[in-house]
Amino acid sequence: MSDGEDATPRPGLLRSSAVVGTMTMLSRVLGLARDIILAAVLGASSNADAFFIAFKIPNFLRRLFAEGAFAQAFVPVLAECREEGGQAAVRALVDRIAGVLGGVLTLLTLLTVAAAPVVASIFAPGYIAQPEKFALTSDLIRITFPYLMLISLTGMCGAILNSYGRFAVPAFTPVLLNVALITAALVAAPRFPDPAFALAWGVFMAGVVQLLFQLPFLYELDLVPRPRWDTRHAGVRRVLTLMVPALFGVSVSQLNLLLDTVLASFLPTGSVSWLYYSDRLTELPLGVFAIAVATVIMPTLSAQNAAAKGDDYARTLDWAVRSVLLVGVPASLALLILAEPILVALFQYGALSTHDISMAAFSLRAYSVGLGAFMLIKVLAPGFYARQDMKTPVRIGIWAMGANMVFNLILVFWLLRAYNLGHVGLALATSASAFLNAALLWRGLCREQVYRFDPCWSRYLRRLTAACVVMGLGLVLLTPDVAWWVARGWQGRAAAIVGLCALGLGLFVATLALGGMRLADLRAPGRVSGVGGGRRDA
Repeated sequence: MSDGEDATPRPGLLRSSAVVGTMTMLSRVLGLARDIILAAVLGASSNADAFFIAFKIPNFLRRLFAEGAFAQAFVPVLAECREEGGQAAVRALVDRIAGVLGGVLTLLTLLTVAAAPVVASIFAPGYIAQPEKFALTSDLIRITFPYLMLISLTGMCGAILNSYGRFAVPAFTPVLLNVALITAALVAAPRFPDPAFALAWGVFMAGVVQLLFQLPFLYELDLVPRPRWDTRHAGVRRVLTLMVPALFGVSVSQLNLLLDTVLASFLPTGSVSWLYYSDRLTELPLGVFAIAVATVIMPTLSAQNAAAKGDDYARTLDWAVRSVLLVGVPASLALLILAEPILVALFQYGALSTHDISMAAFSLRAYSVGLGAFMLIKVLAPGFYARQDMKTPVRIGIWAMGANMVFNLILVFWLLRAYNLGHVGLALATSASAFLNAALLWRGLCREQVYRFDPCWSRYLRRLTAACVVMGLGLVLLTPDVAWWVARGWQGRAAAIVGLCALGLGLFVATLALGGMRLADLRAPGRVSGVGGGRRDA
């Protein structure tokens, strides 16, 4: 294959990001609807805490196996395989990866289902002193944990589709989880003595549906996996070699959140739920944009690295960083200002109380402080993984994990004793360690001259700062107090929060435009050998 050819030219990064972002936005909107329904059905009760723990365990591991370490290791190897061996080599790799991944996860699932109380005691040790809550968590884990195997295989299928430029299908797939859980909450829950069990079965069924949904699209590429156990295959061994350190490096933020959950199990009832509701709101901009950008740059970076195009690689990374900051910084500021209004408008119905909203607002503000850092991690980590450098993020991850534990010990106990807000300390510690992680990743890429700052950065920062100041002042001056929101029905709350968000967005965009920023400035680096699209000087 010549230097200027690509068997499957990829669309422009901005257009691909928009496709993924749109699909992810649909998923996140349905996710908010799901969480509104969960809040009304479960509230912040003991049963809610138990379900969220049971859901978080396979969901956390999913982000390791399906979206995190596995994808970061698999995509570069798949890109090399396509470049050097063609379609037959790709099919052989896919079959063997499916066999090894599926076999390992099947064994892990069987062991976990058999030893669910042990798993519950590891992830929620604070529940051991509450026998009923502990037993319920163990029972729910037995139902939800098979989701890990199903969604990890779905993630493998999605990584293949992304590598072939089919971004829309994997991005749409999470919508099916939200549909399944909404159906379980509205249709099945009234028929169960405990609605938490209906939701657990909804998680299981979502895994089945998501996997089946992607198979027809793989069939079009003649890449439907035919699992074969073969750990001696060179591609499999390469993926496993890359994946082991990446298991830690790419998932530091998720490990931090999981550690928060473990510590939260020792805090007052409701802490796990408060953290869940606040974390879900920070996940909205993170998932809609940062993960969308990270998803589309990973195959592009891998191809640019395989083709030894260092300048294009650096431009792609710089575009990704500027893009996520343009969304992350104003989103963080808006969440800080609108924390309680958003929570009241979305969640204060049914079983969720005013006290729960107040507690969740504190942790939402703490998480929102680190939103920009969370987003940067998503796009900086691929800068290492696309070059098959797993060791550097591991070292950085160790520092971030250690810092997070120190921050936890200081902040949790201080805030718990002083203000009974231990869960806020967990969120603040996570944000602080995310900043450390992002800063070290950025510094490492700059040291290796993989990342280089574009000359437009000074002008870009002035525009971004001015737009955020104008937006922030507008929201502070025009946002009613909490009592106003509580007194309104859902229609009034929804209209007011949509109006405020539209106002903030309008002020932000208008200030950027007055400062001279144009849509052309957001375009990704130019097309290089079929990779990427748009202008080179964006």
